[in-house]
Amino acid sequence: MRRKLALITEIISPYRIPVFNALARHENIDLQVIFLAETDPTQRQWLVYKEQIQFSYQVLPSWRRRVKGRNLLLNWGLRRALRQFSPDTIVCGGYNYLASWVALAWARRHAVPFLLWSESTAKDTRPGHSLIEWLKSRFVNGCRGFVVAGRSSFEYVQSFGIRRDAIFTAPNAVDNDFFSTQAQAARRDAPALRRKLNLPERYFVFVGRLIREKGVLELLQAYAALPAATRERFGLVFVGDGPVRAELEARADAIQLGTIKFTGFAHREQLAIYYGLAEALVFPTYTDPWGLVVNEAMACALPIVCSRDAGCVADLVEDHWNGRLVMQKDSKQLSAVLAELAANSEVRVSMGSHSRERIRQFSPEACAAGMAGAVLACAGSNG
Repeated sequence: MRRKLALITEIISPYRIPVFNALARHENIDLQVIFLAETDPTQRQWLVYKEQIQFSYQVLPSWRRRVKGRNLLLNWGLRRALRQFSPDTIVCGGYNYLASWVALAWARRHAVPFLLWSESTAKDTRPGHSLIEWLKSRFVNGCRGFVVAGRSSFEYVQSFGIRRDAIFTAPNAVDNDFFSTQAQAARRDAPALRRKLNLPERYFVFVGRLIREKGVLELLQAYAALPAATRERFGLVFVGDGPVRAELEARADAIQLGTIKFTGFAHREQLAIYYGLAEALVFPTYTDPWGLVVNEAMACALPIVCSRDAGCVADLVEDHWNGRLVMQKDSKQLSAVLAELAANSEVRVSMGSHSRERIRQFSPEACAAGMAGAVLACAGSNG
């Protein structure tokens, strides 16, 4: 029997489209995705790849503002959308928007199983305000089940006293085939692309927003501490934009030897080139619910240098196997790891191969299967 699933999520993220396409193809799922907005221009410069969408969806009318660093998003028309689709199950991505609470109330009123899709982990940076924590607990207690991205988010949801059999894993995923294929193509045309993009012969790459919490200042400090001979052979490329870019560029100008490049924001087609020509991804974040750039880099067969506080680590990165794990804010340790990788090409190749092997388990199809499994398991349950 097919279940009518209403999946409520914030924006049309490019990395979610392959997952939702796969979920729409599931033989037991009739999918309707309800987006709270088309995109978020205050935080992202992503393209909206509507031509790739193969699932039924609608975008609710919305009003968005940034208020004291917080994202305020208000919607209207959600109750009407739910009434018209009449779902058997609702999956909601997060609890921090008013629409999430509206959907939860609608589900309770109509006796429809409501599942929270959460990537949060215990290591996330969060304000810890007592009112916020109380609201969060109240929302969690109103859910029939939970869909999580991996081990860290599984453990976090469990910490609310949730039974293990009410938590289902839908492994976080990107379009592995796209990144793998594009990276291989970039390597075949490496000399021309390096000239076109003005890239070093060898380099470590960071991909993400240029904010302090991503550990970018420590990364630059770690690079500056490398032996001069290593910096002459290996560059450092920052792919992304953000409020600390000017500070990073000013500090980079003071580093005598080595090549440091700031590319600005890159869409996924160009991202695969930067990954494909790099020697390793460096992701020294202070906190991150997951870190999908790690998925992307692994699909491109890169070793991963990552802080232990990224949510993806427990699932994706194994120290000394497909990468190296470091403590956040420890530029000395990070510098030693970069020097170690720079000195051994065989280790880099082996780690990259292991990354490609591991990431095959984290495909859009696997994520969709986990989501469908959660929906079908909770169908008709009484909570």
